[in-house]
Amino acid sequence: MAGVSDETRSPEARAAALAEALPRAVAAAIAGAPGMAAHLAGVEAAAVADRTALARLPVLRKAELSAAQKARPPYGGFASGGAAEFDHAFQSPGPIYEPGRRGGDWWRIGRFLRACGIGKGDLVQNCFSYHLTPAGMMFESGAAAVGAAVIPAGTGQTELQVEAAAQLGATAYAGTPDFLKAILDRADEMGVALGLTRAAVSGGALFPALRAGYAARGIACLQCYATADLGLIAYESAGGEGMIVDEGVVVEIVRPGTGDPVAEGEVGEVVVTTLNPDYPLIRFATGDLSAVAAGPSPCGRTNMRIRGWMGRADQTTKIKGMFVRPEQVAALVARHPEIRRARVVAERAGDADRMRVLVEAEAADAGRIGESVQAVLKLRGEVEVVAPGSLPNDGKVIEDRRSYD
Repeated sequence: MAGVSDETRSPEARAAALAEALPRAVAAAIAGAPGMAAHLAGVEAAAVADRTALARLPVLRKAELSAAQKARPPYGGFASGGAAEFDHAFQSPGPIYEPGRRGGDWWRIGRFLRACGIGKGDLVQNCFSYHLTPAGMMFESGAAAVGAAVIPAGTGQTELQVEAAAQLGATAYAGTPDFLKAILDRADEMGVALGLTRAAVSGGALFPALRAGYAARGIACLQCYATADLGLIAYESAGGEGMIVDEGVVVEIVRPGTGDPVAEGEVGEVVVTTLNPDYPLIRFATGDLSAVAAGPSPCGRTNMRIRGWMGRADQTTKIKGMFVRPEQVAALVARHPEIRRARVVAERAGDADRMRVLVEAEAADAGRIGESVQAVLKLRGEVEVVAPGSLPNDGKVIEDRRSYD
């Protein structure tokens, strides 16, 4: 795991470290994970030394990983060994299988807990599931990394959760944002005072009202963005907006349906490269939308920030009985250099579907683009040329406005 000092290094120092770490990660993937090696066929690891070179590599999507796991169980050749060669084997919905290791803060959650102010002397009530999915062990590992003790509470049974927290003296909570409220509400009903002062949450939306409610109870609540495949991706810190990208991954924001990075501030799909040789996922598409937030965090950490979860990138929509996919919209744009961005809009016209294709361009031949729409999307659609910058910055390339109420 990268050290705490790495969080405040200069952009030049981070770029220099990346120039060493990226080729090493790609080389480890090619040498140790045959599935990843096949995906990266023809790639020279030594040439992948910066973000520009990384952006030329193919994106790996979860559907491809799932198909590979079915063909070559358990990990599809994307991990450095089989199930028995790791300390843990997990199953996430799908099903998708993930490896895990004890020790060394393998998922890097310790960095997030440290940002929450959790450390030695704390007792963390870990309410993430320990059943099949890795969330419980991810936070257990993170707590060990910062010297905190853990109550392996898991999910459910709020009355027992209250009793354990009160009698054992839990000082911090780890779990989904809303389950903490269920515990606190149950404690109120039981007339039990809890000593929780910090909360590290993930796996659900932390709504502003929920955060404010915890703050009113004296509980500082921060959230992180992590997945079973990748571990920690980004995390909040006290006093800062947005989420700081973890030092153990490289995050790109790309246009949905492509692997092309978007401009800073533009919403796109989160693509992550891990620097973990055990499970070296290179340019793994999360399916989540986010955007880069300008500037470093006020807390002093200097890595790139993202704006947190902003929706799903897989906007596949059935129009007139045919599926329209983000990659098809990307292929349409690629046919016409004059198009900057495009957006397919599905609407209802009476009892029938209607498809409009909005394209940002200084000038464009709508008729010619319409021919491409039919060739690529396999549907007829009305093409509207709109001014550059007029489409919403929300990451959508397909928008479904239909209502069947």
